[in-house]
Amino acid sequence: MKQLTDLKAILHSKRANIFYLEYCRVMQKDGRVVYLTVGNKQKQYWNIPIANTTVILLGTGTSITQAAIRMLATAGVLVGFSGGGGTPLLAANEIEWLSPQSEYRPTEYVQGWLSFWFDEKKRFEVAKHFQHQRLDYLQKVWEKDTDLQAECFYLDDHDVQSSLARFIQQIEQCQNISELLTTEAQLTKALYKIAASRTGGRDFTRQHESIDGANAFLNHGNYLTYGLAATTLWVLGIPHGFAVMHGKTRRGALVFDVADLIKDALILPWAFICEKEGATEQEFRQQCLKNFIKYKSLDFMFATVKETSLRGDQL
Repeated sequence: MKQLTDLKAILHSKRANIFYLEYCRVMQKDGRVVYLTVGNKQKQYWNIPIANTTVILLGTGTSITQAAIRMLATAGVLVGFSGGGGTPLLAANEIEWLSPQSEYRPTEYVQGWLSFWFDEKKRFEVAKHFQHQRLDYLQKVWEKDTDLQAECFYLDDHDVQSSLARFIQQIEQCQNISELLTTEAQLTKALYKIAASRTGGRDFTRQHESIDGANAFLNHGNYLTYGLAATTLWVLGIPHGFAVMHGKTRRGALVFDVADLIKDALILPWAFICEKEGATEQEFRQQCLKNFIKYKSLDFMFATVKETSLRGDQL
């Protein structure tokens, strides 16, 4: 099986294959993406060379598994559902998200967002505004959450207060996005240290490729927040590419900007708590979903993005 990092080795401009499939099931089998056809009462599996494929269109009578979608996304393959013969296009993925291609969405928010986005100074002010909103949300959650307090996560602890106060001060001292990103990373690292100290006192190193422990829970929880953020932006009609912080290398980076509003408050501490308690992935996911509802995470994202869209040029 190819290493996941090798699946994007062939540039999209050099890839040879576009697949249109009908009356089959696309799945992952033995580390490969294949499609299954049934003819004359005999099943046949056909390999799809995903590293050399740009687009897969799924037509009439097709289905696809989650495992196959995961591998296709890793290889950077675009996936769309279409009618017979490849048209009309019913749904296609926007960055990482397979979203309905309906354009009956509000226009006022994307127009408001674009009113400031092309001005670098205003875009930077919005980025700082997002960081302040992120901290406000964290403080509200940690101040009232009795479950977190039972795990010794107290907002008024000295290390928590000093980390947040330092970050607030540094936000205003930042002169550009690079400095703000560095400051943000320092805060997250401090929160990792705080969470680790509350749940065992061990050293913690963030490893995005890890499939064990708190790292795995952080990855899983972060993807849940990305789903909420992508939903918020799609409903409001704002393309994922108009990021204010993370857009240097990822076209869909506005998803990450919006997800950051809640990640530290709800995902970070529970990743460590659930690791300590030996929770399963499903138990961790249920805890996250419960917190999303309890603290109205999606409402908060919508309110923040809508408010920023409508008055972002005044921040």
